[in-house]
Amino acid sequence: MAKLAFLGLGVMGAPMAAHLLAKGHEVTVYNRTAAKAEAWVAKHGGRMAATPREAAEGQDFVMACVGNDDDLRGVCLGEDGAFSGMFKGSIFVDHTTVSAQVTREMYAAAAELGIGFVDAPVSGGQAGAENGVLSVMCGGDEGHYAAAELVISAYAKICKRLGDSGAGQIAKMMNQICIAGLVQGLSEALAFGQKAGMDNEAVVEVISGGAAGSWQMVNRHRPCWRITLPTVLRSIGCARI
Repeated sequence: MAKLAFLGLGVMGAPMAAHLLAKGHEVTVYNRTAAKAEAWVAKHGGRMAATPREAAEGQDFVMACVGNDDDLRGVCLGEDGAFSGMFKGSIFVDHTTVSAQVTREMYAAAAELGIGFVDAPVSGGQAGAENGVLSVMCGGDEGHYAAAELVISAYAKICKRLGDSGAGQIAKMMNQICIAGLVQGLSEALAFGQKAGMDNEAVVEVISGGAAGSWQMVNRHRPCWRITLPTVLRSIGCARI
């Protein structure tokens, strides 16, 4: 079992960190809003830290799932950043969906300090995080990935290294492009059916069992009635491509 820090306790990070604790790892959490970290510790156990640096000190792995490029820089860099508290040979695993550019920036900054950095964005949504069945696409050095994979398995149904630093984020962009096309097609079909006076719920029940069926159709058909393509692209992060 490893000593771990988890930075970011949102809808994805909180259940992911809980799976790590349930697997027997020693977990320290940090969240920008301290009340969330306090509530997480009260519910699950472990301990909380006041800064990313404090959370990272003495840990074998530091996992992060924050908001965007700037948030990632904020938890990694600076006097209170995680990199300042990590020791040589420890590994930072970033589950945030961010740009490949900032990933390579953080990889280079970590390498100067003798720290490993693995980009490992996830797919599967909140339900996947809660059930521990996320798909994790990774980039980084082979040795660092191999070590991190053992930890990531706590909340992943599949985890794979796809290349050097940034490859995980590129794969996540590909994932989001695929989703955008499916959701836009689903939106068009449902709008067409609604205008034609069809019972969309009944139609989805029938066609979801055929060639048109998809995870998006089963799980996202109700919100799709009012979704436009620009909204879809923004919501799934395609603006970062």
